[in-house]
Amino acid sequence: MIEMLAESWTAIKTNLHINWWLINACLQFTAWAIFSLLLAEVLRDSYHALCHQVGWLAKWHNKHHMAYRRDLSIVSLKVYQESQLYHDIVESILLLVILTVVALVGHQWGLWLGVAYAVTFLYGASVRYFQGKIETDFNHLPGPLEIIPSVWWVNRAYHWRHHFDDVNAYYSGVFPLVDKILGTGLSLKGKTVALTGASGSLGTALTAELLKHNAKVIALTTNPEKLSVQPGVTVFPWELGNESQLRDKLEKVDILIINHGINVYGDRTSQGINTSYEVNTFSALRLMDVFSSTVTGPQDKATKEIWVNTSEAEVSPALSPLYELSKRTLGDIITLKRLEGNCIIRKLILGPFKSQLNPYGVMSAPQVARAILFLAQRDFRNIIVAINPLTYLLFPIKETSTGLYYRIFSKPSQTQS
Repeated sequence: MIEMLAESWTAIKTNLHINWWLINACLQFTAWAIFSLLLAEVLRDSYHALCHQVGWLAKWHNKHHMAYRRDLSIVSLKVYQESQLYHDIVESILLLVILTVVALVGHQWGLWLGVAYAVTFLYGASVRYFQGKIETDFNHLPGPLEIIPSVWWVNRAYHWRHHFDDVNAYYSGVFPLVDKILGTGLSLKGKTVALTGASGSLGTALTAELLKHNAKVIALTTNPEKLSVQPGVTVFPWELGNESQLRDKLEKVDILIINHGINVYGDRTSQGINTSYEVNTFSALRLMDVFSSTVTGPQDKATKEIWVNTSEAEVSPALSPLYELSKRTLGDIITLKRLEGNCIIRKLILGPFKSQLNPYGVMSAPQVARAILFLAQRDFRNIIVAINPLTYLLFPIKETSTGLYYRIFSKPSQTQS
């Protein structure tokens, strides 16, 4: 009996050992396989970036750009075939060689998946070149852009910007990892940016930083006398409640930054309530609606954006109840509006910085402005600049859960009666 039990235990241990070995081998293969695919995309995007920086590579790569019209339709079969030969085939061969070397040196079977992935690129480019077939990939399909640029992967609107917004940005092909590292996920060069609250501390700092990035600034202010004339900046006065009168001005604006606000501190009177919500919430929402009505062109979904300063008050106390309530309401409604997907909407979740609204702020306005643009260029849709570490934890949880709730229990505007 004891011998039988011993033999059974030995058999169980052997089976457990074999099963564990198989599980471990599968996990190891999967991990290396995923790594090889990510490596393939990083190498491909890095080569793409080099093609715009190295002269002799640019001559070959420009064949690719010459093959497409603004609606991504093909210029001609001949030009398209040349783009396959001088760009896609060359890129695929280089990718295949590098990944093969990595697989041989790494001695991991999972790495060969990256090699197989590269072979598919080479095969597709070769067929398109030798057989003259115009079978372009998803990101180059012709036609109007129907959805906004994705934040998690590269879609048509995202890649369109590389061709016709700024060729020295938006390099990524599938995952925007390289663009996030290089800061090429959003180009501000040549963009027209309208900014409310331009006479305030943050408005002044943002204007200075935007000019450094070669953007053109329209300073929207209710206090034009506080702004001095400077190159690259157009001062345009506006009045609270008359946001609709800005439509013509916003028609040619690429990015609208809603930055104005008011802080009534401890006031809890009816007037304080009305003023806080009118300035911090309703005025911002009206501006968003006016700007959204200008997103009508075939490429507007790719280029037009709204940035809204909702502040850290969305998730943290600001020692000013009405400021918190009005900003949280604004933040929640923006979360709801994001579901429409009319254009990119970025939230600026800012901690306390020194300004007229908060003379006791810890951070400086120029410091905050630099951080905002740094994260925006890496295509962060929720730009958190705060000294409170809890904000970085609490806000993503709040935004994700609230967005999911709104998605389940609200309807798209086109289906509403």
